[in-house]
Amino acid sequence: MSNSRGIRGAITVGADTPKQIENAVVELYTKILEENEFETADISHIIFTMTKDITSAYPAKFLRKHFDMQYVPLICMNEMYTEDGLELCLRVLIVVNTDKKQDEMHHVFLGGAKILRPDLVR
Repeated sequence: MSNSRGIRGAITVGADTPKQIENAVVELYTKILEENEFETADISHIIFTMTKDITSAYPAKFLRKHFDMQYVPLICMNEMYTEDGLELCLRVLIVVNTDKKQDEMHHVFLGGAKILRPDLVR
């Protein structure tokens, strides 16, 4: 029986430019895919959040550009602001249908985002 499982990921960008966001999205999604071995058809939906200093492009645009995501529901939103929050950070939650247990899902934190969940960084 298949269950819905969430896979978290985050990455920082050096600057708020479409190219930097594109590169970050491709790097992060590729690593999440490598670590978790799922198919596009297994994806229920994907939620992106960005810190308020990322405004030049929607991450979902680049996921559709580089990967087969025509029918996957994608949404982008602002991350809640906190005074000590990480800047220029893009986060993702990918919900997949899988037979894996929750503790078998591999979350991916890259670049400066490694500080967000050091307990999950491999």
